[in-house]
Amino acid sequence: MKRPKALGSGLAAAALAVAAIGTATALGAGQASGATASAAALSSQWYAAAPYLMPLDNDPPSATAIMDATGLKAFQLAFVLAPNGGGCSPTWGGTGAVSSDTAVAGVISAIRAKGGDVSVSIGGYGGTKLGQTCSDPASTAAAYQQVIDKYQLHAIDFDLEEPEYENSAAVHNEIGAAKILQQDNPGLYISVTTAGTAAGTGWFGQQMLNEAKSQGFTPNNFSIMPFDGGFNGAASQTAALTAFNGLLRSTFGWDTATAYAHEGFSGMNGRSDSGEYFYQSDFQTVLDYATGHGMGRFTFWSLNRDRQCNPPDNNGTTSGTCSSVPQAAWDFAKFSVRFAGATPPVTPPPTTPPPTSPGGSCAGVADWSASAVYVGGNEVQWGGHKWKAKWWTTNEEPGTTGEWGVWQDEGPC
Repeated sequence: MKRPKALGSGLAAAALAVAAIGTATALGAGQASGATASAAALSSQWYAAAPYLMPLDNDPPSATAIMDATGLKAFQLAFVLAPNGGGCSPTWGGTGAVSSDTAVAGVISAIRAKGGDVSVSIGGYGGTKLGQTCSDPASTAAAYQQVIDKYQLHAIDFDLEEPEYENSAAVHNEIGAAKILQQDNPGLYISVTTAGTAAGTGWFGQQMLNEAKSQGFTPNNFSIMPFDGGFNGAASQTAALTAFNGLLRSTFGWDTATAYAHEGFSGMNGRSDSGEYFYQSDFQTVLDYATGHGMGRFTFWSLNRDRQCNPPDNNGTTSGTCSSVPQAAWDFAKFSVRFAGATPPVTPPPTTPPPTSPGGSCAGVADWSASAVYVGGNEVQWGGHKWKAKWWTTNEEPGTTGEWGVWQDEGPC
């Protein structure tokens, strides 16, 4: 599954990224440069709810600002890879050695200073993975142990995607490394994330499950990514989650409840790489499914994208820095907060009264509101006319979207 990468930012801009995230002021007094503040582990539900954040690329937002706005406490930092030139040592994005990192360490310190914590995601779409370059599970685990020790991690995510998960030797190394880390770091939260299909996951995903079974490895959860695979809204995603539950049961011999407890959802907010759309209403439906079935994880790609583009639809394209759907900043992060069992802060009401419809009034029909969400068939009054929504919309003013736009003019009041 594709994860939109940097759009001109890159690891060379790490210092600017840290400044953007507001880290410098959050470092604890007396901390050595690059050190990460020690943090007590959060409840496992927070690590299960942690959305992905690229701390060095894709115009990284302020993690602490997201915490203040939403109540989010955990972040999934992406991605640790093998060095671009080869070797078995961990780097950020293939270029920034973990051993000498100060930028990501500063981001983690800022998050922990506010009572939060992080998981680190290894792998992702693209780049060379350590499972491909390290010689065996033990050396792969040793590379990841450097990451755990460097950042004093309580959680780690194995994101097994193309092309690594098509390489049986690499998957053997990754699953074997995960088992070693689980044994050597008691209490470490481990998630395994892989591609989703209508059948739950594909052939390579099933081989990964078989590898885990053969090695006797059970993570906290196996998560699928039901996007970029012909999905269309929440119904197709929940159907895939139901199917994946069946694969977990048949592979590991679990009952339905046990399989759901080890199952996770990793979505993509807004427009996917292949042009699928997942709106706030879709996230709510999947969240209800996840909580109603006792699922073990609910996350998404990514916080870098959890803000509105300009224009909101990004001219019908996918971005790594915004969602390409109408939204308020951090709308999708709030679903993760709810999965963790917390309540996002209430957005304060506007300080000025909302505008009233100019040019007349239609009896019994409410004024259009820029902050409201409308679905097909909803009626509003605006500009002295009555309007009917043709499909889902928000913040699109009637009379400004043209004849082929979302609002159908039903005539003057």
